[in-house]
Amino acid sequence: MPYQTLTIAEKDRVAVVTFNRPEKRNAISRAMIEEFSGALQRLEQSHARVVILTGAGKSFCAGMDLDELKALTGNSREQNLQDSENMALLFRTVYDFPKPLIAAVNGPAIAGGCGIASLCDFTLASTESKFGYTEVRIGFLPAIVSTFLVRQIGEKRARDLLLTGRIIGAEEAVHIGLATEVVPPERLMPRAHELAALLMENSPTSLFATKQLVNGFAFDQHTANLKAAVEANAAIRGTEDFREGVASFLEKRSPVWRS
Repeated sequence: MPYQTLTIAEKDRVAVVTFNRPEKRNAISRAMIEEFSGALQRLEQSHARVVILTGAGKSFCAGMDLDELKALTGNSREQNLQDSENMALLFRTVYDFPKPLIAAVNGPAIAGGCGIASLCDFTLASTESKFGYTEVRIGFLPAIVSTFLVRQIGEKRARDLLLTGRIIGAEEAVHIGLATEVVPPERLMPRAHELAALLMENSPTSLFATKQLVNGFAFDQHTANLKAAVEANAAIRGTEDFREGVASFLEKRSPVWRS
């Protein structure tokens, strides 16, 4: 099946999914959400036993597409809720994917892109990679990802990243548990394939059952938290801070907060 926003290559039962919008730093668009979600659903039924996720060009994924970010300021509450639900569904699809999922982070993974990278079972970070949840800088809310992040790296470290919006490098990402290991850029994809080969030495049934067990520990909590996060994500889009934050970001100026 042809895709507009990503490519898929399968060899030796390993599928490589590549975000393919390098001119947009692989930013997330509605089309990408739909295609990526559909691709994961198809790969779930394919012969592939491990999936590697990476980005074309110099970025892994730079977060929300600027054109679509601008359009959000004119959305109705119902449209905002639907957009938030679609993003929550994508994150849940990544988190609950039944086969081992490896993120090979080749460059910046920002906001929603950082969320996708950190939700994979393994997050390999190139020395050129950067991570950050920058939503607060533009009056937005990292609501959906926060439901997973607190459990992954602990509340104190999650508060640090979410409230400051600061960008961190690969070494710090590994230190706090956001990434698995750091590798040189030229070793990123070979290392991802080495890890895939190691995983394929194990029982597919056991891998599936182990992921299902681990994910199930927090299933009810994630479900409840995501519902609240979707509401919060939609609500903040109607605020003056959000409109000012998006406008200042697009106009490349400092925001003037009035709240």
